[in-house]
Amino acid sequence: MNIFRLFLLIIALSVIGYTLPVIQSEGILILLPTFFGEMNNLNWQGQFNLDFLTFLLMSAFWTAWRNKFTLRGNLLAIGAFFLGAPYLAIYLIYLSFVCEGDIKLMLLGER
Repeated sequence: MNIFRLFLLIIALSVIGYTLPVIQSEGILILLPTFFGEMNNLNWQGQFNLDFLTFLLMSAFWTAWRNKFTLRGNLLAIGAFFLGAPYLAIYLIYLSFVCEGDIKLMLLGER
């Protein structure tokens, strides 16, 4: 479990470390028009963006489902959708401690 936690931490830190300078140089308001504009162009970058969008949707849906679609779960799902891999990685690290390393409990919740 410690190797998995380290892997998740590396994901979170590397994406955050890449994102901060991009926000500084590009700004944040250009994100959505650029993201969806590429999908509208029907090119490889657009295909990648669509693929990534479906991963964000799956992450958000799983987060809401795991928390039984409660208000808390739905709020966590919004975070998962808009904040991506760093958010999910940190959430999984948190769950790994709360669930004491029980991967079944981490993934399924109280079921």
